[in-house]
Amino acid sequence: MRKVTVPDLTQKKAASEKIVMVTAYDAPTAALIDASDVDVILVGDSLGNVIQGRPNTIGVTMDEMVYHTKIVSRRTKRALLVGDMPFMSYQASNQQALTNASRFLKESGAESVKLEVNEQYLDTIGILAKAGIPVMGHIGLCPQSLHLMGGYKVQGRGEGEAHRLMRLAKDVEERGAFSLVLESIPQRLAKSITESIKIPTIGIGAGPHCDGQVLVFHDLIGLTEEPMPRFVKKYANVREVMLKALAEFSREVKEGTFPGQEHYYD
Repeated sequence: MRKVTVPDLTQKKAASEKIVMVTAYDAPTAALIDASDVDVILVGDSLGNVIQGRPNTIGVTMDEMVYHTKIVSRRTKRALLVGDMPFMSYQASNQQALTNASRFLKESGAESVKLEVNEQYLDTIGILAKAGIPVMGHIGLCPQSLHLMGGYKVQGRGEGEAHRLMRLAKDVEERGAFSLVLESIPQRLAKSITESIKIPTIGIGAGPHCDGQVLVFHDLIGLTEEPMPRFVKKYANVREVMLKALAEFSREVKEGTFPGQEHYYD
């Protein structure tokens, strides 16, 4: 079983091999994903929505991200492990960014970090990369900036905004990021960005032309409640299976048919 590394993703882009990234927030899920043909596991700050039941990611803390990444790392043997830098873990200063990013590598077992980037944080990428911390950038719709963006809206539709995102993508590459997430941007813009930079792009709601794709695990297995974003495809309906199992357990307990003789001790 060969470990996926940062250089492997660059090589995949050069060879036109698609990259697969999936989120995980706990050890059992990480083990499932790691046993499949997934290249990258992201411990996303989306755990705020998915695990904590929050309306957004803003309330997620650095301690919570380190905790979840640590338990994911225990069952991640093959995939590259990325830890998401939560809101206000890097925005105040470059020193804060360096301190918190190093926590991911030293305390949690992450092998790289992801930053939601605008023009203000380009220097941060360079400082982390210089310190030996691999950085995955994230542009387009940035959930940590939802209040500034006016909600979860597609970005880059206007000519000026598209030009800005193109310039930003090139700057992210120039500062030393090893890959770039493109979220909720028009597919034509994602295609142009992907063809204009040498580092791999990983899309979510950015169309088919990115070098890879990422989805939230709970979304793709159908565990998340409807409605879900347009870019999500459900590959299973685990929610329905679980509800059926729980209903059957409840019925058997109330009827007195569980536990049966094979389930208890004499």
